[in-house]
Amino acid sequence: MTTLKSKLKEDLHTAMKARDELTSSTLRLTLTAITKEEVSGTSARELSDDEVQKVIAKEAKKRREAAEAFAQGGRTEQAEREKAEGELLEGYLPKQLTDDELNVIVASAVEEARAAGAEGPRAMGAVMKIVNPKVAGLAEGGRVAAAVKKLLAG
Repeated sequence: MTTLKSKLKEDLHTAMKARDELTSSTLRLTLTAITKEEVSGTSARELSDDEVQKVIAKEAKKRREAAEAFAQGGRTEQAEREKAEGELLEGYLPKQLTDDELNVIVASAVEEARAAGAEGPRAMGAVMKIVNPKVAGLAEGGRVAAAVKKLLAG
C-alpha cells in the first residue's frame, strides 16, 4: 500500500525528471513541512495519511491566503503562482464538500444540538462538536463556522 507521503515523493521525482519547476518546488516545500511535523514533539515519528493530509491542507490554505494577499497588492504574477501551487496541493486532498452538502450536515447537527437543549449563540460550540468530526478534511474550519453561525441565526 502506498502512503500519501510516498506518493508525494514519487510525484516529486517525476516532476523533477520532467523539469516541472512549479510542481517540484511545491512538493519539495510540502515534504519539508511533513518532515518538520514528524520531528516536532518529543520523538520523531512517521505521520499517518490523515496527519499528512492535515499538513497538505495547511500548506494549501497558506497558498490560497498568500494568493489573495498578492492579488490585493497588485502582484498578479505571484498571486497566480500561489494559486497554482494551492490547486496542485488540493489534488492530494479529498474532494471538498459543496456548500449544499455542508449545509445539510450542519442543519442536522443544529437539530441534534437543539434536541440536547442547546439554544441560541451558546449552541455554536455544541453544534461545532457534532459537525467537526463529520466534515474533518472535507471542509475548512472557517467555512464550517460560517455555515453554523448562519443556520443558528436563521
